Amino acid sequence: MSKKYFNKYFQQRNNIVVFILCGTLLTVFLLASCKEQKQRTVTSANKDVYYTCSMHPQVHEEHPGDCPICGMKLIAVSKKSNSASTQIHLNAEQITLGNIQADTVGKGIIGDKLVLTGTLNFNQNELSSVTARVEGRVDRLYFKNVGDYVQKGDKLYDLYSEQLNNAKQEYINALQQQNSMGNSLINYGALVESAKNKLLLWGITNAQINQLAQSKQSSTHTTFNSTETGYITSLNIKEGDYVMEGGSVVELANLSTLWAEAQVYTTQMSSIREHEKVSVQIPGINNQTINGTIDFINPEINPDTRINLVRVTIQNKNNQLHPGMPVYIIADNQQHNSITLPPDAVLTDSKGSTVWVQTKPGDYEIRMVQTGITNNNEIEITSGLAAGDVVVTSGAYLLNSEYIFQHGSDPMAGMKM
Repeated sequence: MSKKYFNKYFQQRNNIVVFILCGTLLTVFLLASCKEQKQRTVTSANKDVYYTCSMHPQVHEEHPGDCPICGMKLIAVSKKSNSASTQIHLNAEQITLGNIQADTVGKGIIGDKLVLTGTLNFNQNELSSVTARVEGRVDRLYFKNVGDYVQKGDKLYDLYSEQLNNAKQEYINALQQQNSMGNSLINYGALVESAKNKLLLWGITNAQINQLAQSKQSSTHTTFNSTETGYITSLNIKEGDYVMEGGSVVELANLSTLWAEAQVYTTQMSSIREHEKVSVQIPGINNQTINGTIDFINPEINPDTRINLVRVTIQNKNNQLHPGMPVYIIADNQQHNSITLPPDAVLTDSKGSTVWVQTKPGDYEIRMVQTGITNNNEIEITSGLAAGDVVVTSGAYLLNSEYIFQHGSDPMAGMKM
């Protein structure tokens, strides 16, 4: 072949190679453009969804993956669903599996009795503390056990006190000088009275002072008697302890009256009033019943538990009752017509009480309500529902869970009555 032919052949082959390379580059560019466009489309679409776990709906992720809590694969949930909506829709299979049952509400009779569970406690007005009037060493205790019964005037402890011994000797000296010298130059009567008042202020009784005046002898130890009556609830010293002026020796509780205290929900507060007559039943003593009056209703309500405190003061005849005993406080309520629901239909937490209302087959709406009298079988609804509303009586908790799963938030969030 001639040189001219080879040159033409190689030129044609080079053209073909260039054409193939250009085609390949164009194909790669087109594929990259399509992939980028597809990624932009996916990214745009993903802005309308988030990924959550069917077992842990609190998990919100922007991209698919696994649940950080349990490891299950995340599912996509549309963000376009109205998270502020109070409604939810279930299909027939979900209603059957969840045993969702609803019933039309109407007015019925409720009232008769309100039973509150309570406990007997010390009457705080009957608690007292016996304190030392003068400092010294307690060398003898006449009552050594918590629970011992002390009557007013009983010997309580013997005290060795240098201050008190000096004061007693001053009183004896003043009496002797008054008897021997009279009041010609010095008013010994005033000195005797001053020494006597000091002894009285330090807890010495008139009987002990009179005995001191007669014997003219001061013992090293002084006996102190109880100034109150009651059972020892706290023994703050033991023999050999040194007690300061004002220090507590024993604490006593007079159990002639006790407090019956019960916790009451705010929804039950409308059923009780201060000074209302009630009966207190003690199951531990053959259901003995004692009549009383509600003498205190706590004006402050715990915002977390929505629980209040009521108190009834009762007599403790023969000291049969003891703090810590369980009791029932029974208040009579006038019967009246009102909307009532079974307890399972009403969901209550720190935000309030709600029910699920069926607006049409398969559609349910959460509604906040106010409750009244509550007993074991029914709850009174004072507002939020009307006769004829169809309310979910079974499966309300499942509807709540399904709502959280679909919307990713509590249905009560932001709700106001």
